[in-house]
Amino acid sequence: MEAETEIRPKKTEWKEMRSQFLPAVIAMFVLLQVLFLGNMCYLYATQFRSTTRYHNFDVLYVDYDGGVIGKSVSDAYQQLRGDTFPTLQLRPSTEYPQANDIREAVCRGKYWGAIYTSPGGSAGLASALESGARPPTSLVYIWNGAKYPVFSQAIVYTNLLRLIGNTRSTYHANNASSVVASANLTNPDTLATFLDPIAADEINLKDTHQGTRVFYNTVSMVMPIIQQFFFMMALNGISGKFDTFAKLSWKVNGLIRAIISVVYTFIGSLLMTGYIWAYRESWAQSGGRFMLTWMILWLLMHINFLFFDIATAFIPIQFMPFIVLTWVIINVASTISPFEMSAGFFRWGYALPSHEAYQVLIQIWSGGCNNRLYQALPIMFSWWIVGVPAAVYAMRYRCKSALAVKEALGNVSSENVVETKYEARNDRVGTDGGAEREV
Repeated sequence: MEAETEIRPKKTEWKEMRSQFLPAVIAMFVLLQVLFLGNMCYLYATQFRSTTRYHNFDVLYVDYDGGVIGKSVSDAYQQLRGDTFPTLQLRPSTEYPQANDIREAVCRGKYWGAIYTSPGGSAGLASALESGARPPTSLVYIWNGAKYPVFSQAIVYTNLLRLIGNTRSTYHANNASSVVASANLTNPDTLATFLDPIAADEINLKDTHQGTRVFYNTVSMVMPIIQQFFFMMALNGISGKFDTFAKLSWKVNGLIRAIISVVYTFIGSLLMTGYIWAYRESWAQSGGRFMLTWMILWLLMHINFLFFDIATAFIPIQFMPFIVLTWVIINVASTISPFEMSAGFFRWGYALPSHEAYQVLIQIWSGGCNNRLYQALPIMFSWWIVGVPAAVYAMRYRCKSALAVKEALGNVSSENVVETKYEARNDRVGTDGGAEREV
């Protein structure tokens, strides 16, 4: 009998709550599915048909030779030209009178790479075929290994090698008959020069071959966001436990949180720079670049701290997963690959702090190349300048809300105390009156 009486109330409670409980669960079920579907579709869309956009990668070509080698490069490019091959931008030698001018153009980030023929390369090759000497360097190609390392190597470096290989083939196709007629191919050195007529030199502005390079623009851009969110949840929980929002003024709360935010992000960015440096292998970087990396990561982390400080003040905790996941995905999508590989729509990502921070990191790590400070710093400081007063307003809102809740609870408690005293008094009077009537 006792078991039946225990079960029946539970069944009654379930019947009462299921009309609200089930719709709430179903709604969150659907919303979370849509959240993950939408975010992952956005991320995948950034790479959709990306191999057909290799032509967006501009490679500079300057022909200082003006002979058969220069013509062979042009013919080779015509064979490779298409959506899946970088675009070769032919410029006159008057625009780039010195080879160092070409290097500077790649360093500035105007081009993803460059290739140029050496002055007198064709004449030197003809002389080598006559004398049986090794051919002189006739082509030089330049690229920046620190700029999106994986993509630069796969798209720029690899295709420059393809272009050089095709240049050898087109040289043979255009000139083999005349060389065979005039050169002494019985000489082993002459034959070696004929078989490999195009000697090429590489200039990599910054070698970046370490295995951890795949993390720099991917996982490493997630950590400054996740780290701030986790700490913000802990900080809000601790503040709520000690009731600091109601007991202390908003100014004191704001000062405490400002100090904590600066110290926490300062240490967090130091540790992040530390593990990047610890696993850099033979990647040559100076102490000054360590400090610059530390500073730009500190600014990025503090921006994210402010973002979550503001968001958690106004958005209920059950909806924070929507904010956190979306913020992570759109920021990482803006750094995971160059915008040249994505549809034009995704270039709105220039406005995101993670993308601009990574642009500055490329400049730091490549020794000043890919200078985007004129764009990156104004965008990042805009986030920070807007975030600071917004965080102050959010703190005032937290404190006012906490005081309002405390006052409401105090009023309810006072009413309960008065009501309890009144009931106790009535009970006492009723008991006394009953006793008197009995007497």
